Amino acid sequence: KTHEHEGFAPFDPRSPLATLLRRSMLLPSLLRRAHLPRPCHPPRCHLSRLLDRYGFVPPASLTPTAKEISHGTGAGADQKRRTKKPPYRPPSSLDRGDRPASHSDLPFDFRFSYTESSPDAKPIGLREPKYSPFGPGRLDRPWTGLCAPAVDTTLRSVDAEDPAPAAEKDLEEARRRERERVLGEPLTPAERSFLVDKCQKNRTKRQINLGRDGLTHNMLNDIHNHWKHGEGVRVKCLGVPTVDMQNVCRELEDKTGGLIIHRHGGLLILYRGRHYHPKKRPVIPLMLWKPAEPIYPRLIKTTIEGLTVQETKEMRKKGLHAPVLTKLAKNGYYANLVPMVRDGFLADELVRIDCKGLPKSDYRKIGVKLRDLVPCILVSFDKEQIIVWRGKDHDESIQDNLHNAFPSFLQLESAAVKNENVEQEEASSESVAGKNEHGEKEETSSDCSSDEWSEISSSDDVPDDK
Repeated sequence: KTHEHEGFAPFDPRSPLATLLRRSMLLPSLLRRAHLPRPCHPPRCHLSRLLDRYGFVPPASLTPTAKEISHGTGAGADQKRRTKKPPYRPPSSLDRGDRPASHSDLPFDFRFSYTESSPDAKPIGLREPKYSPFGPGRLDRPWTGLCAPAVDTTLRSVDAEDPAPAAEKDLEEARRRERERVLGEPLTPAERSFLVDKCQKNRTKRQINLGRDGLTHNMLNDIHNHWKHGEGVRVKCLGVPTVDMQNVCRELEDKTGGLIIHRHGGLLILYRGRHYHPKKRPVIPLMLWKPAEPIYPRLIKTTIEGLTVQETKEMRKKGLHAPVLTKLAKNGYYANLVPMVRDGFLADELVRIDCKGLPKSDYRKIGVKLRDLVPCILVSFDKEQIIVWRGKDHDESIQDNLHNAFPSFLQLESAAVKNENVEQEEASSESVAGKNEHGEKEETSSDCSSDEWSEISSSDDVPDDK
């Protein structure tokens, strides 16, 4: 402290005397730190740099020894050594564990599509290895790349005969007997009309949609699921399969074991049978993915059979300028296409069908069906057009026979209108007779509105009026 009033001079902290005093005060502490032993500090990566500036010595409990650092036996090492919890794995349908492969007693070959694939068409190759679409080890049937056959066709000996024909015949007979047992007695007209009314759109929303892939294998399981809640199920058919509706009806009855009791255009009512029991339904293993389609021979060849290269080019050019027979809509109803093509061949040797807006695979499949059903020769698919030729050996007598077997669109429409009028007259006469005879009713004809009903299903006959 300075006292100016006592005559002392003011003290300057920056003077040499002040600097000497400060150094003399720090000297004892510096000497003391020089004689102390240097502590064993852990690696600098674990401590801060404050230890270099201050003389703090941590206690032994907080300072790990060199042995502990080398072997990693500290508290942090125990946490690191703990086993990590395995990540969550969602259950997979491919992992069956120790469960055996499922077995199905259905007496037919499992295919992806039963209406759009023919066992008679032989492919020339496969696009992928023979991976079963049912999953590895899930089905006791082998996958051949096309189907999972119900009969093992492996020859055990060179001299042995092929067991497939006899086994397939036995399966066909067993399937027929089982179907007759489940269906039971035929439905009466009153029962049939009751079931048809029950499956209409204003009564139920349950419906199976059959699209461009046709009747698929997994669709069989959906139909049986619908049969748990009702005796009938409504099936709506649109797209490529409707070119051959008779094939669709036949495959539906054959693969499900049911009976089609009503058909109006692409709308079908499939009846399950009198003795159907939901708890005794067949085992239907599901396909997990769609298998790749095999490789088939070319549909359009360089030259048409019986013609030269120049004649083929001229015919394709002529076909593109031919008048359009009809224009196909996407996902439409094509049941009238085959009769229309047959009628078109009566006027011209070439027929052109406009398919603009349709996927390429759709109109190519339609062309294959026309080739087999009309029959005709495919000329070209250029510019989204189907061009077909009736051929050199076209015979009008054969065409007339086909017209008799498969009536044209106009004939079907007129027959349907005529049958509807007859049904209305019979219904009115039945109501009058019921009033006169105190409620007794006569049996009327079935709900089928077309003469081709007998061609759709041979088992769908209703006894005549007696």
